[in-house]
Amino acid sequence: MKKIFYILTLTAVVTACGSKNNSVESIIAKGDIEAIREKKATVSEEHKKLEMQMFKLDSAIAEIQGNKNLPLVSTLTTKNQVFNHFLELQGNVQTKQNVLIYPEMAGTLKRVYVKEGQKVNKGQILATIDDGGMSSQLAQLKTQAELAKTTYERQQRLWEQKIGSEIQYLQAKTNYEAQVNAIKQAESQLGKSSIRAPFTGIIDDVIKEQGTVVAPGMGSEVFRIVNLSNMYLDVEVPETYIKSIKNGKEAVVYFPILNDSVVTKVRQTGNFINPSNRSFVVEIPVPNKNGNIKPNLTAKVRLNDYTSNEAILIPQSVISENANGEQYVYVAEKTEENYANAKKKIITTGKSQGPLTEVVSGLTANEHVIKEGARTVKDGQKVEILNQ
Repeated sequence: MKKIFYILTLTAVVTACGSKNNSVESIIAKGDIEAIREKKATVSEEHKKLEMQMFKLDSAIAEIQGNKNLPLVSTLTTKNQVFNHFLELQGNVQTKQNVLIYPEMAGTLKRVYVKEGQKVNKGQILATIDDGGMSSQLAQLKTQAELAKTTYERQQRLWEQKIGSEIQYLQAKTNYEAQVNAIKQAESQLGKSSIRAPFTGIIDDVIKEQGTVVAPGMGSEVFRIVNLSNMYLDVEVPETYIKSIKNGKEAVVYFPILNDSVVTKVRQTGNFINPSNRSFVVEIPVPNKNGNIKPNLTAKVRLNDYTSNEAILIPQSVISENANGEQYVYVAEKTEENYANAKKKIITTGKSQGPLTEVVSGLTANEHVIKEGARTVKDGQKVEILNQ
């Protein structure tokens, strides 16, 4: 009804002003610039008068009908709460104890005691190499050492009684010590015929079969052993976060393949900025209680780079931006129960996490931010709060 009245009124004005000799078309047709400007000023003045009349009529209608035509809005009440922001990155699982085991002496692989997938303890014998008669040589050295020891002890007693020469005593002592050192060297060499586990872990691969001739050096690896209990992630973090990502920061690691997550903390941050991608490396330990996490498994990492204990959080959807690039929201200042005036507030925002954004300035706790209907209200407009 209001729109019809506006159209009829405007038509009447145009008709009154639009005689054949004084119509807009006739003035334009004459090409008189002064007359055109004068006509424009007249029409503009009439238009302002019409707008003023329409405003009065709208006010009268609103007063007669009460609050039936007020915009309906819903609000949320701001409060101080803990806000944790997480940086999302990607990394691959690694282990520092993933090594190839090589033989320390040449010979035939006499026996293999373990198989793939078997758990072994540190120092456990994994295989033995034919020692080529070295054990027999060691037995012979021990026999010679016993004789040298007996000779030395007798010569020592004689020398203490001032019997015999000093040179005889020293020769016996030197001979015995040389035999002891020879035994130690032989035992050390013979020990290399046994391949032992360098740490507790799992035999991932048996590379050489029993009976194979092996020798020290590249290409002669016998086993691969992996420790799955000491896993970690190396994650490259942009240098802009060098102040916020520190040792002890919380990290949430998600494994898409396993559909599982673990909560851990940053163990070490790198001290070198990679010039190619302007990042530094962060090391994150990964507990592996059930053994499902394997080396090179892809993981998504969320690192806590910012925490505020008294943050004001609002949905990103209620934030608007004006022509000057300023962000603003509307708050409902209550005038009576379920009714309020909408007020525009310029705000400054911080970090966002999901649908929520932190408001750094412009809002305080216990304010009623207009949520539903925020895009349709105007500053100072009276609104009806549908629910809060």
